Amino acid sequence: MPAGGYFGRALVVDATDGSAATVPLPDSVLRAYLGGAGLGTWLLHRIGPPGVEPLGPEAPLAFVFSPLVGTPLTTSAKFAVVAKSPLTGLLTDALASSQFAIAGKLTGHDAIVVTGRAAVPSVLLIDGDGARLRDAPDLTGLTAADTDTRLRDQLGRGWRVAAIGPAGERGVRYATISHDGRHAGRGGLGAVMGAKNLKAIAVRAATKVASADPAAVLAAARDLRERSFGPATAKYRELGTLANLLAFNAISALPTRNFQSATFEGAGRLGAGSGGPAAGSAEADSAGTGSAGTGSAGTGSAEAAGAAPANLAEMRRVARSGCASCTIGCEHIYRVGGGKKARVEYENVFALGPMCGVSDPGAVLAASASCDDLGIDTISAGGTIAWAMECAQRGLIDAPWLRFGDADALLRALDEIGTMSTPLGSLLAQGSRAASRTVGGDSGTFAPHVKGLEMPGYEPRTLHAMALGLAVNARGADHNRSGAYEADLSGDLDRTDGGDAHVAAAIETEDRAAVMDSMILCKFLRGVFTDPFAEWAGLLSAVTGWDLTAAELRATARRIVLAKRVYNLREGWRPEDDWLPARLLEEPLTLASGREARLTPARLRTMIDGYYKQRGLDCEGRPAAAIAVDLGLA
Repeated sequence: MPAGGYFGRALVVDATDGSAATVPLPDSVLRAYLGGAGLGTWLLHRIGPPGVEPLGPEAPLAFVFSPLVGTPLTTSAKFAVVAKSPLTGLLTDALASSQFAIAGKLTGHDAIVVTGRAAVPSVLLIDGDGARLRDAPDLTGLTAADTDTRLRDQLGRGWRVAAIGPAGERGVRYATISHDGRHAGRGGLGAVMGAKNLKAIAVRAATKVASADPAAVLAAARDLRERSFGPATAKYRELGTLANLLAFNAISALPTRNFQSATFEGAGRLGAGSGGPAAGSAEADSAGTGSAGTGSAGTGSAEAAGAAPANLAEMRRVARSGCASCTIGCEHIYRVGGGKKARVEYENVFALGPMCGVSDPGAVLAASASCDDLGIDTISAGGTIAWAMECAQRGLIDAPWLRFGDADALLRALDEIGTMSTPLGSLLAQGSRAASRTVGGDSGTFAPHVKGLEMPGYEPRTLHAMALGLAVNARGADHNRSGAYEADLSGDLDRTDGGDAHVAAAIETEDRAAVMDSMILCKFLRGVFTDPFAEWAGLLSAVTGWDLTAAELRATARRIVLAKRVYNLREGWRPEDDWLPARLLEEPLTLASGREARLTPARLRTMIDGYYKQRGLDCEGRPAAAIAVDLGLA
């Protein structure tokens, strides 16, 4: 019998012919990697051939659940999508929340892994009758939201859908997978699914899964629910993540015009809240686009969002919503004009606003809605377009219309990327790293990526712990797998004077994220735990029946972090990949106070060396052979 909360098996489906096989997941593996991002990493080691082409038929695409899915614990309706990224060539894992997580797990599997390629555009159906393919020519070209609606109308009650938009069909390297209006957003997972000729995967619950101690789980759920209404989550409920935009602008931590500045003169039009000290994560776990998907792609004008208001404060907030099985309710829905609504979050506003120099809130929300309709990640889209705007400014690409601050240019660029309808759109669909290699010149020095993944809305020159977290993270420039900015903003250390304390903070937040992304709980809950590893061990013990301790969970966190690194090593990672763009190390910032903020190569190198040492890695970031064996990946 598997532990509570588990089925002890993964379903592996070959999209070539719809055949399926069950892979046993022993308790030893489940206890070592938990689920979600951790178990997904183990599955990629086992099922993915070394050196596989990310968009090749042999490349696995894993939908991985966790032991907490299906319990009454708040924010537990989450899953991870894990694959080799077509954007980075390394491991990517994106988390999202929706009813798909519950229905997918209750097909009777802890993970669903897809390989192969269907002969024609298809939908993969999985329920109590097993797995089967269904031709779906009528879905080609639809948005993910329209695909979801049409499929559920056709299939009937109980089905939940994960789908791709037009960008995933065309192979845009940062295409997303969407479900219930949420997104597995980063790293190009939608392109991986599109390469398998799958427009959607639909799942329907067929069974149940029991916890080891239902009474203890229910008591823990009641306690966690009460804590989720407390001050640690108040900002998300009352203001949403957009509150960080004004706060980051005030402390020169808001990347602007492709990191040429860290403050944006138009922030007041885009921000929300008081602009006080930033706190907590600036984006939900989905790492997706964040808009409500109500706009239309390819509008070419800011009028897509209706009458443009002077600022977000003038827009009427019409609703507050939340993910499946969540009591926090961090989503803030605004009426934009023309009968349209949009979900407003920090990362999509940062990437399509300050990063591109656009201050028109209507245009930014129209751009975000366009990303939803096309099915592309806003962070990579905004970062790549901002890089292209600077290239056009410098005369490195022939696109005189593409200028910082031009809202119509932003919307046009998004349409060309999502449809890959022009040479420029096809170039930018590859992401800033690949595009800079094609453009050449010095364009690579200001391409805003780490390992090929475009950077989120945090300025490394004024947030040194975060700079380290971005440089060494397995997924690339990622704020959800390394929340080291928490230490930068805590007031406990000097955020512009990186050293040993910053290294310790980066490791601690990376370890906490590894456990939260594998058990899985939303990171917006992290502030309610006073002794996180011990409390998480208690939750997992009640569900699984294992006698877990805080020390064991800390070891699990380190195992997951190192397993990701070992996978990347296998797939071609090099020591120079743990680094930041040249601009951030060569161009200092002048702050409003007149003080100069600088992150030198020597300082970053010292922090990386300290990170390697504390992680038990050699001077090039490689684990000792004994550590690799202990990971249980052979």
